[in-house]
Amino acid sequence: MIFQFPFRPVLILLAIFYVSTLSRSVFAPLLPVIQVEFGLSHGEAGSLFLFLASGLCTGLFASGFVASQLNHRRTILLSATTLGGLMLAISRSTSISSIHAWLLLVGVCAGFYFPSGVATLTSLTGREHWGKALAVHEMAPNLAFVTAPLLVEALLRFVPWRGIVRLLGLSSIMMSILFLLFGPKGSQRGDAPNPRALQRILRNTSFWVMGVVFALSIGAELGLYSILPLFLVNEMGVEREWANALVGFSRVSGVLILFFSGPITDRIGHKRATIFFLAVVGTLTLMLGILTGRIITPTLIILQAASLPCFFPGALAFLSTIFPPRFRSLGVSLVLLVGVLIGLGAVPPGIGYFAERVSFSAGFSLLGVLLLAMVPAVFTLRTYSEVHQ
Repeated sequence: MIFQFPFRPVLILLAIFYVSTLSRSVFAPLLPVIQVEFGLSHGEAGSLFLFLASGLCTGLFASGFVASQLNHRRTILLSATTLGGLMLAISRSTSISSIHAWLLLVGVCAGFYFPSGVATLTSLTGREHWGKALAVHEMAPNLAFVTAPLLVEALLRFVPWRGIVRLLGLSSIMMSILFLLFGPKGSQRGDAPNPRALQRILRNTSFWVMGVVFALSIGAELGLYSILPLFLVNEMGVEREWANALVGFSRVSGVLILFFSGPITDRIGHKRATIFFLAVVGTLTLMLGILTGRIITPTLIILQAASLPCFFPGALAFLSTIFPPRFRSLGVSLVLLVGVLIGLGAVPPGIGYFAERVSFSAGFSLLGVLLLAMVPAVFTLRTYSEVHQ
């Protein structure tokens, strides 16, 4: 049960993950302002997230090397401190090319965190409670999605967008100090990728299936979140302030439902939870593209946002059971690498370019169809223990 968790270290990890995600997700509500200042097209504006995604992929892949040398605790410290410094650098950038470069490095540092954060989290809790623990941890990005647009609209009244980025940089540095003083101790190290391990993972069909599933799901969460303000402003004719407020409010339901998704996932099983919630996410994403209107669009945005937090705890727990224990950290990192590269790197600019030629709605519909097409593929997957019974 949840009260058996070591509250303090889990909450500190939650805070670190929250600031890290907020530092990246804040560029979505800031996108209309940045687009005007630098005179960017929809596709060029969406390409900001390609640099973030490329950095995240690099960081996820390199995290094994870093954690094997520094250990997980020091890797988390490195991630938070360096990310804060890079956000301060972005706040002083005067060209879009320099912002691209800094965002690439922000992604690298953020990528260092997740494998070490999950490894630390699962080491603090028993396997039978992984669904609950990961659901608590997953509150961080959903809280970030709620607060990012609201924070932007509140602070833009008093400071320029650069001041908001600067504030987040200082917050990340403060979180690293908090983690240093009160975070979980330990010297557990990660596993650096090696040719034998990479070959073993890449030859596993389950790796590629889950890679596509996570790519599409991350696209439905982070990709759509990044592009929704532009969709609402440019295609639906909504004022920027209302668009950001709606996108932020839509994530409140996701935070609330996380308290139920963890226990449900542990009760019905990680695989069944993954299949069920993947089907729900796909259906709602498809409907978001097909049905548009002043009432139905906000309703579907809220429902789609609520479904995504239910998917990831079960999917991450199921993913952890697919690989042998000694390759688990590396396997999870590589699946997330594929997911982030496509989901965050390709989906936002892809939908942006699709909007210039057809519409945002058509891009959403295509993403929903692809999500539903992966449901039968997940049915065929088996855990490592089932394969080696």
